[in-house]
Amino acid sequence: MEVISIAVSTRKGTPKVPVEEATVLANHGLKGDAHSGQWHRQVSLLVLEDIKQARRRGLDVSYGAFGENIATRGIDWSRVPEGLKLIIGDSVELEITQKGKVCRSRCAIYYRAGACIMPKKGVFARVTRGGKIRQGDRITMTETKTGLNQ
Repeated sequence: MEVISIAVSTRKGTPKVPVEEATVLANHGLKGDAHSGQWHRQVSLLVLEDIKQARRRGLDVSYGAFGENIATRGIDWSRVPEGLKLIIGDSVELEITQKGKVCRSRCAIYYRAGACIMPKKGVFARVTRGGKIRQGDRITMTETKTGLNQ
């Protein structure tokens, strides 16, 4: 399991811009990202396979187009329970807090991409330990009350 892309944006409802690395602040999120702050959706994640599937359907999307902070490979987010802890790279720890989301209106992402997969495919997390993350960083899952450990 690994980080494929990291992206940030300064405004909510807009595609994020890919970066090679990011500083992740504890109980805040990615430094400089509009979704950072004192709430449960500090970081958004989406699996590469879902982005590729959107491309096969004809959507012209790059990393960050759906508003995801981190695109990953090798994780089936539909099987990951809320409460699961992830370690990214050497130090960053995230806790999955929400799977999917409700979009109350069509944002700039919807109009640019033609559809948004975050409501059904995205997962959200809060930062329990900060640090630096980079493209290619390994992602590991830590033990939870369900006993999952990968």
